[in-house]
Amino acid sequence: MKYKRILLKLSGEALMGSQNYGIDNDILQQYASDVKRIVDLGVEVAIVIGGGNIFRGIQAEEGGIDRVQGDYMGMLATVINSMALQSALEKKGIQTRLQSAIKMEAICEPFIRRRAVRHLEKGRVVIFGAGTGNPYFTTDTAASLRAIEIEADVIIKGTRVDGIYTADPEKEKDATKFDTLTFAEAYEKELKVMDLTAFTLCQENKVPIVVFDINQPGNLEKIIKGDSIGTLVSV
Repeated sequence: MKYKRILLKLSGEALMGSQNYGIDNDILQQYASDVKRIVDLGVEVAIVIGGGNIFRGIQAEEGGIDRVQGDYMGMLATVINSMALQSALEKKGIQTRLQSAIKMEAICEPFIRRRAVRHLEKGRVVIFGAGTGNPYFTTDTAASLRAIEIEADVIIKGTRVDGIYTADPEKEKDATKFDTLTFAEAYEKELKVMDLTAFTLCQENKVPIVVFDINQPGNLEKIIKGDSIGTLVSV
C-alpha cells in the first residue's frame, strides 16, 4: 500500500448527489462502502467533511447574517454531515469516533490530538467535525490542519471531477488534466486545489494532496494501492 494513514476530505455539496439540498442516502452509502474497503486493508482513516449541502457561512453574509455567526452555523452543518457519515460507517461494522472542534458532549468527543491518534492506531475511523472551531477558516483549512496534527501521509480530496484541470472541466470542454503538479506550479498557474490558507499549510509541512473523483466507486482503494488516479500535488 502506498499510504498507511490518510486524511479524506469530502465536500458537503458532494453529499447532495442529484438533489438541490441535504443528503443523498445512496451517495452516503457509497462513501461508507469505499471507506470500508480501505479500512479492511489496514489503512488508518481520518475524515473531514464540509457542510455546504446544508449551510454556507459566506452565503449567510450575503443574506444579512453576521459573518462570524454564519460561519458558526456552517460549522454546525458539518457536524450534521459527520453524524450521518458516522452512522453509515457503523452500519457497515466500522468503529468510528466523531471529534468536534466545538464542545457538544452529548454527541461527540472534543478534539484532542493524542486521543485522535490513539483511535487511528486502534483501527477506528476518526471524523473531525466543526471545522477548526474558528470563523473565517474553511473546512479545507481544517482538513490541512488535522492532517498535519495526526501526521497523515496524504490528504485525499474527493470532488466531482477526476483531478485538477487547466480550467473548470464542467464549463470548459478543452480543459486539460494534470497528472502531477508541484505546489509551486499549482500556485503559479493559479489552480484552485484548496483555498490559499489550506494550500500553504500543506506546502510548508510537505503534506501531499491527491484530488480525485469520489463519485466513482473503487477510486479511493485504487489510490491507496498506488494507482495513478486523479492529480497528485506534492513538493
